[in-house]
Amino acid sequence: MSVAIRILHDAPLLTRNTFGVEATAPLLAEVIDATALPELMARAEFAAQPPLVIGGGSNLLFAANPDMPLIAMTGRGVSIARDDGERAIVRADAGVAWHGFVMRSLADGFAGLENLALIPGTVGAAPIQNIGAYGVEVREFIHAVEAYEPATGQVHRLDADACAFGYRDSVFKLAPDRYIVTAVEFDLPRTPAPKLDYAGIGDELAAMGIGAPTPRQVADAVIAIRRRKLPDPVVLGNAGSFFKNPIVPQAQAEALQAQYPAMPVFRGNDAGTRKLSAAWFIDACGWKGHRDGDAGVAASHALVLVNHGNATGQQLLGLARRIAESVQTRFEVAIEPEPRVIGAAW
Repeated sequence: MSVAIRILHDAPLLTRNTFGVEATAPLLAEVIDATALPELMARAEFAAQPPLVIGGGSNLLFAANPDMPLIAMTGRGVSIARDDGERAIVRADAGVAWHGFVMRSLADGFAGLENLALIPGTVGAAPIQNIGAYGVEVREFIHAVEAYEPATGQVHRLDADACAFGYRDSVFKLAPDRYIVTAVEFDLPRTPAPKLDYAGIGDELAAMGIGAPTPRQVADAVIAIRRRKLPDPVVLGNAGSFFKNPIVPQAQAEALQAQYPAMPVFRGNDAGTRKLSAAWFIDACGWKGHRDGDAGVAASHALVLVNHGNATGQQLLGLARRIAESVQTRFEVAIEPEPRVIGAAW
């Protein structure tokens, strides 16, 4: 086996998922160099069924032990592919820590990713989920995604259109076993175009005494807000926002807002849809701060399910299902999980 691959048998996953739930993988391959993937996929254990690719484990809920082999892309190279002085194409391997990459891009004089600071996970996971926060989605800055297709042995370079990005969605999420993301290219400007009108960023900067912020100062404001609102997974196991904000027809949103004037409403994917706040629904149903044993909902944010110590994935999933059922019953709105659930159907 290549030195670029490390194979682990009966691999414990406790520290490989930010929920901190106990699980064990039959096989786990750490792949340092993506060029070794054909060699790995030629092994019978990995060719027999599609492997599960994990990053930082911040978008997974293990409701049971996985029955498939796991792959962790661990390459951490970052390079500038092109730079004309105004914009640059920055390439990062899939295993690069996302927050570290954001802060490095800002330190190198690039703008754009500041609103996405402190999101857990890896660069490789970012396009899969089309991560977003504070009015910005990562798709706005993705130039191309490099991905290996095990079925054909081909390496693809998908531009942003081919990635079929949507709200917390992409071609990689729609066909989760088709590709293994190996690297991402970002198109980053040097001239800032700050987005400050979302979720209190402007107020945070004003409290910091900053009127015309640099991208790094915007990132600092985002980090401060996130640390206040979201529990640190190192201290309290969680996967960040567990539920996606539902997108509904405009007429349904207007009918709900007429009944509940305080309900937040945002533009949806198009003029005929609206995005609603899953956190508002969950809070209205009384779940914020709720606890069933060690499975609970964060007291600081209704979207965040937490593991207070020894909750199992099944216990967290059961709580999530009850929350979704209560929202459906009261508001006739379906909410769905952001994390991928392993070992059970939603």
